[in-house]
Amino acid sequence: MKKILAFAGSNSKTSINKQLAIYAASKVDNTTFETVDLNDFELPIYSFEIEENGFPLAAQEFNNKLASYDGFVVSLAEHNGSYAAVFKNIFDWVSRIDRKVFKDKPVLLMATSPGGRGGISVLDTAKNTFPHLGGAIAATFSLPNFYDNFKDGKIDDSTLNNDLLAAVKEFKSALEANNM
Repeated sequence: MKKILAFAGSNSKTSINKQLAIYAASKVDNTTFETVDLNDFELPIYSFEIEENGFPLAAQEFNNKLASYDGFVVSLAEHNGSYAAVFKNIFDWVSRIDRKVFKDKPVLLMATSPGGRGGISVLDTAKNTFPHLGGAIAATFSLPNFYDNFKDGKIDDSTLNNDLLAAVKEFKSALEANNM
């Protein structure tokens, strides 16, 4: 049985992106999934000078965690049209340990926000960046107006839910096809 890791590119304790990642991961049949909170990997802001002293243990632990899964469900928070600082920082560190952060494994890439664009700007950035970091993007999904469309732990709007389920199906196919 394939194992997937679900997480949000956010350090919010009540992350709407984490809620979406958990919901999406729960829809991937015949897999097990774990969630991780980026707050559990406290790191200094990346700099070459700090790296010269070695890699922080939290960066090494996160890299090892990524290596132990068959695929990833990632939902990105959007801050000023791009990645949240916590996400950017952890991936700056991990990419110095292993340029292929996602180990060439399938990724279901998502975003949500309280607004009508649903994090589409950060999704566009990630679509360009993740492949360079070893992320085999299997599918993408954007959930606009989170608080209107996500209720009681699930997507309330049937059209949006069907769109997510279609993305999950594409991710599942990529996961099954990947023999890593």
